[in-house]
Amino acid sequence: MNIELSKKLLDQLIKLSGTVSDKLGRRVTLMEVCGTHTTAISKSGLRGLLSPYMELLSGPGCPVCVTDQTDIDRMIAFARLPGVVIASFGDMIRVPGTYTSLEVERARGAGIEICYSPHEALSYAAQHIDKESVFLGVGFETTAPAVALSVMEAKALGIKNYSVLSVHKLVPPAMKALLADPELNVDGFILPGHVSVITGRKTFDFIASEYGIPAVITGFETVDIMEAIALLLKQIVDKKAQTINGYTRLVSEEGNIRAKKAIEEIFEPQDALWRGFGLIPESGLVFKKAYADFDAAARFYVEVPNALPPEGCSCGEVLKGKIKPGQCPLFSIVCTPSDPIGPCMVSSEGACAAYFNYGDE
Repeated sequence: MNIELSKKLLDQLIKLSGTVSDKLGRRVTLMEVCGTHTTAISKSGLRGLLSPYMELLSGPGCPVCVTDQTDIDRMIAFARLPGVVIASFGDMIRVPGTYTSLEVERARGAGIEICYSPHEALSYAAQHIDKESVFLGVGFETTAPAVALSVMEAKALGIKNYSVLSVHKLVPPAMKALLADPELNVDGFILPGHVSVITGRKTFDFIASEYGIPAVITGFETVDIMEAIALLLKQIVDKKAQTINGYTRLVSEEGNIRAKKAIEEIFEPQDALWRGFGLIPESGLVFKKAYADFDAAARFYVEVPNALPPEGCSCGEVLKGKIKPGQCPLFSIVCTPSDPIGPCMVSSEGACAAYFNYGDE
């Protein structure tokens, strides 16, 4: 980190926030819409340093956290199928379902493999042809291209025991759902850099053009985030609203065309359930009919119990920026990273875990 630059930016942010507060008659409220930003802001100490001058809220940017309880229960039901091995990113297996978790099912003997990429899950399937390998497709636009490529590779290689349970989510529809909430009180958005690498800047133009709220796409270094906050505050001071690309070293106007084509080849948008939000139109990705052989939801039937969110857990409210993690009555008392009640405390990108690990309130 460039210490001198950081100090200079911090002084600038404090000065700008004072000007904005004078204009608004209150502290400015900004929201980061990315779990990696949430962790970076907490880890760097920015949230605490800036708290006297502005409110930095966390939004629906953690893919594990926004996965609906019904989908968690469906994953667990898949893990109980004879001959099926679940391949999953590590965070997912610790998320509590309504009655159990993948971690508990693994302890009971279910076949659950931790993998770090869809390609690794495909390799596992190729090496274990006597088992059905189901990869849990959890993530945003960032993850979906790699999953799509793994399906194309499976088809090309004739690997027939590999399928994906797709619960992928799309960020722009969730932003529209968030912005349509009359109780939302956010003056500007820090937009996700990873997702924007795929989607491109123009995808998020509607935030400024339709809702009149400034937004800035940025990277994940502390200086990146501070510069993004400065750009948001300057827009508010100047009474402007634009979606600015502050991550030009990686994000283009149109995004990654090849990655978007890979997604479009395999998947199509469909309404999807989000934790805390409910059903959001066109916000999920499901398999196109041409690739139904790789769609775990089409290949296997499972009964899913009526889903119930963890009792007392406020994860849904945290994801919508209605409350901060410390306002949940369970936070740090009975819900901790070592014994999580809800997904926001499980995932390393979850707001509750970030606030707990780095001492934010």
